[in-house]
Amino acid sequence: MERLIEINNLKKHFRVGRNQTLKAVDGISLTIYKGETLGLVGESGCGKSTVGRLIVRLYNPTEGQILYREQDIFHAGKEQSRRLYRRLQMIFQDPYASLNPRLTVGEIIGEALDIHRLAKGSERRDKINKLIKMVGLDPSHASRFPHEFSGGQRQRVGIARALAVDPEFVVCDEPISALDVSIQAQIVNLLQELQERLGLTYLFIAHDLAMVKHISTRIAVMYLGCIVELADSEELYRNPVHPYTRALLSAIPIADPEVERNRQRIILSGDVPSPINTPPGCIFAGRCPQARDRCREERPELRDVGSGHQVACLLV
Repeated sequence: MERLIEINNLKKHFRVGRNQTLKAVDGISLTIYKGETLGLVGESGCGKSTVGRLIVRLYNPTEGQILYREQDIFHAGKEQSRRLYRRLQMIFQDPYASLNPRLTVGEIIGEALDIHRLAKGSERRDKINKLIKMVGLDPSHASRFPHEFSGGQRQRVGIARALAVDPEFVVCDEPISALDVSIQAQIVNLLQELQERLGLTYLFIAHDLAMVKHISTRIAVMYLGCIVELADSEELYRNPVHPYTRALLSAIPIADPEVERNRQRIILSGDVPSPINTPPGCIFAGRCPQARDRCREERPELRDVGSGHQVACLLV
């Protein structure tokens, strides 16, 4: 498979307060292949969205490297950066906050065309109308403002804006979490249709583990700024190895009441450690029911346990 994005030892630390550092992303390495959907899951605050924002250069890293087609995106020149911005786009979580309320839908989508000088005049108008139709809206909506739409329609506008510059890679930062359940499936189906039609590659960030399984080729599980498990979607759900992954999957509700009533849930004790004062050793040791003394002293590395299934656990 062709490597599209390579992330090497990526770190993003924020200064908070006096002489304190919050480790939002703390040394992750990933490869995203062309045409796939890599799901990224984990608890709130684990650093998922920060990873997405680093890839599209909304943040600069504290340390590490991101390669797009073997080009280091953080050391690109001005003209190279302009081309990179076209190829790497993002769909934001909140369709209410991510759209400028003072611009019409046509102006929101057309803004990207203007910045990258992709179309003018009637060609620009035709391109905007084509994008609006592509995401399931009517071209007459181009003259309306964001407040005139529902949440699902606004997210479709956000998708059209991301696609306006013909990207190759799109970060989907929890694109369905702010929407009604009845609308979520429509947006996910739209994203899959667009992926097949346009040959897109996705990083799909989400909390909904069932939805992530549905859309993802592979899934990476993140905890406190680190990747603790990575595997093909079916393999991860069939054979979770890391104790944190098993706890996450046990929380997914099952439609069959009999199965749901009788299955065993894994309840984690303790609190998530502070990302400011991360503990030595394994970051999950304080909540892991299987932790040993060595887990509190040694930091496990992500390693392959067979068939591309990677896990960061000293007990595996």
